Amino acid sequence: MHQNKTYQQQENVFPLIPEGDFYFQKGVEAFQKRKFEGAIKWLRKAIEMAPDDPLYQCQMSIIYTEIGAYHTANQLLTKVLESSGSDYTDCYYLLANNYAHLGLLNDAKKYAKSYLDNEPDGEFQEAAEQLIEMVDIDEDDEWLNDEEDELLVYQETVFYHMENDDWEKALPLLEDMIKLFPGHPLVNHDYSQALFYSGYEEDAVAMESELLEQDADSLYSHINLAIFSYELGNITKYQRHIQALENVYPLHEQLQLRIAITFARTERYQEAYTRFRRLNKSTAKNYLSYYKYYSIAAYRLGEPSKALSLWEEGCKRHPGLSDQDGPWV
Repeated sequence: MHQNKTYQQQENVFPLIPEGDFYFQKGVEAFQKRKFEGAIKWLRKAIEMAPDDPLYQCQMSIIYTEIGAYHTANQLLTKVLESSGSDYTDCYYLLANNYAHLGLLNDAKKYAKSYLDNEPDGEFQEAAEQLIEMVDIDEDDEWLNDEEDELLVYQETVFYHMENDDWEKALPLLEDMIKLFPGHPLVNHDYSQALFYSGYEEDAVAMESELLEQDADSLYSHINLAIFSYELGNITKYQRHIQALENVYPLHEQLQLRIAITFARTERYQEAYTRFRRLNKSTAKNYLSYYKYYSIAAYRLGEPSKALSLWEEGCKRHPGLSDQDGPWV
């Protein structure tokens, strides 16, 4: 009898498994303390427990917005609208806000109007109306036209895919851009890079070589051909193109960053490190590749703490970086 009772007591002992609300509350608390990395970790656990709960995904999107990861935030918000749009109409305003930050003002205006259509007296009514007014002022000043807006959408989307090495998605968009915006100066260079990393190495080298023939001083061509030649093992050609970059310090921040990355990707870590240190961080921090290759250069030069600090900051600002291998791998 005693044995049966003991067995029954043991049967009624269950392991404590927190439900999604526990993780959600922890995430909200971390967010309120501006501990964004911890907030993301807790919210990820909540979403794992209840992947279809729109509230968890909305809160996660707000965290991503706070750290400037607007594309990732928008992906979550779009998913919520597709599954539960009528119950989560605040998503329209959150999308509008994110698109405004990205400079995609026509999209921002569209979602702000959708919010007001659904919530004419909602919590974000005033903010949505101000956003629409701001876009209208820009349109009256002829600052924005349909072609510029379309180009900006393409640029932002392609930039996101290239920064995350998602070449399969970047390549067809770049093909469209070449047709729609044939005079745009960087499209062909980005396209040859996407070709190379999609497995069309010979086509990429041929295309970039032709571009260099058309403009012998093109730093973008030298950057791409230096990387292509290095990865293909053609050191003679690599030396020719990397030498064209060694004593060049352009004024354009994005070009400075590309040169620094080129040195890092071709194992010229000291030159890369020096270049990264010269960059204006307020601009460079918007690039996932800045944190990735700066941390690699620091690590290879014997500064693991610097590398770790850069990597952790990069993961906070660009969540996609956490899915990539760190410099110590």
